[in-house]
Amino acid sequence: MKKLTLLLLLTCTAVFAKADTSVDLDKALRTDGKIYVVVSIICIIFIGLSVYLFTIDRRLKKIEKEK
Repeated sequence: MKKLTLLLLLTCTAVFAKADTSVDLDKALRTDGKIYVVVSIICIIFIGLSVYLFTIDRRLKKIEKEK
């Protein structure tokens, strides 16, 4: 029980410690205009993964129909 409490306390302090640094990074990316680059790369990755999963799904459906 003590280990669980210690683990929860350490997790909470790590979360609070990270909250301040993300605000500075956000402001820095917005002032430089690089936030649009980050968002576009994330969108490209998401679209690529979606297309890949849909093609795998089509192939699996085709294989299932053949059996």
